[in-house]
Amino acid sequence: MGFIQDHSLWTSEQADAAAHVRALIAEHDLQQVRISWGDQHGILRGKTLEVGHFLSTLEDGKDFQTATLIFDTTNNPAVPPFAAGGFGDPRLTGLPDGLLVPDPSTFRILPWVDRTGWILANLHYRNGDAVPFDTRGVLQTQLSRLAGEGFTYTAGAELEFYLTKLVDPRLEFGDSGWPPAPPSVTAVSHGYQYLTENRGDEIDGILRILRDQLVAVGLPLATVEDEWGPGQVEFTFDPLPGLQTADNVLLTRSAIKQIARRHGFHATFMARPNLPNIVSSGWHLHQSLGDANSRNVFPGTDGELLSPVAQRFTAGLLEHAAACAPLTTPTINGYKRYIDHSFAPTRIAWAEENRGAMIRVSGARGDTNTHLENRVGEPAANPYLYLASQIAAGRDGINRDLKLGEPADEAYDGDTVHLPRSLERALGEFRTSAVLRREFGDAFVEYYCTVKQSEINRFNAAVTDWEQREYFEVF
Repeated sequence: MGFIQDHSLWTSEQADAAAHVRALIAEHDLQQVRISWGDQHGILRGKTLEVGHFLSTLEDGKDFQTATLIFDTTNNPAVPPFAAGGFGDPRLTGLPDGLLVPDPSTFRILPWVDRTGWILANLHYRNGDAVPFDTRGVLQTQLSRLAGEGFTYTAGAELEFYLTKLVDPRLEFGDSGWPPAPPSVTAVSHGYQYLTENRGDEIDGILRILRDQLVAVGLPLATVEDEWGPGQVEFTFDPLPGLQTADNVLLTRSAIKQIARRHGFHATFMARPNLPNIVSSGWHLHQSLGDANSRNVFPGTDGELLSPVAQRFTAGLLEHAAACAPLTTPTINGYKRYIDHSFAPTRIAWAEENRGAMIRVSGARGDTNTHLENRVGEPAANPYLYLASQIAAGRDGINRDLKLGEPADEAYDGDTVHLPRSLERALGEFRTSAVLRREFGDAFVEYYCTVKQSEINRFNAAVTDWEQREYFEVF
């Protein structure tokens, strides 16, 4: 028998989906399938398999190196590769092979790659145990706990990013390294004509290509919008059950970068690129809870804006915002987005229809679509951890019956608490959060802190352009 059947790692729905995958492969005469895994940073890693090999992998899982778990953002090992203990999990000692277990419900045919399929996977140990550092599994655990408490979770994503014209990819050997030299780019439009039709039309050629390919691969694209900066755009997506939205964000970002590169462009989801006249990019997460029938339970009644459940959920988001920051804003650069009066939040506050607040209540009294928009996230965030942080924090608010304070009339003023001003400070909040340790487990918290601390240590050790200009001549 195959690995998956032996360990009962598929649901009956996934088994049915696997039969559909086999039929699609035959119908479209596919030659290869990319089996992908979203790593700790929300970056796709995986292997490209010949179809015959993939069909056996669909049953048995595909061997995959657990070594990928120890890398920070540019593949620098966060720990000595062969140290004993493996982040507190002895099963990782020696970095043995794990198994990618594909989820047949995620299968797609990639329209920009000839005769190629794509499928997402979870990472397991060879005995079938889930690897506790697999972030898709972290979100699935939160969704399962939420379901056990009688709720469903719906999320929609608004992703901002920059399109630039690729001038020089910097592919000389001397430009390689950890990290490599960034590509040389130019702007594709002047920007600073927010939501104007003409600015969007200037880059319609590449936007149309992106739009057509994302729709063709089955992503729920809703709008394509001109943003503030030169070449900054926003793609918004229809709300879906939480795991689907997280999976879709993972594929969307990778697809946009792949398609743009194929046409001579460079797309970046970096929050604040070091380019002239730049406005920061964010990821606004729309979310609500539903009952067992997925009916939205956030709208208030009797003139109230939010239901009691929604108020407690929001209170949980606010109480744990600082501790969740490394999951919603996981890069050093992301904290440079938090600028007063910039459409990015700087304080832990909520408000009704106020785009300066961290939590914006979208909707009106009596509106059955009323939901929360969290504006805290950066577009590079791992989607599984971003959503998992929201569910864990909101569940705690519900279960502890937390009270929601008054809305912020002035989102950037008053007595409200500031968001952490750096990843280093945020990581300290995350590490000491009893709630997040309970929800994600001590092993995961220590693991994630170790990986992100490696990134911080490298940043602190680097001599920056600012330091060179500030000190080299004068001292």
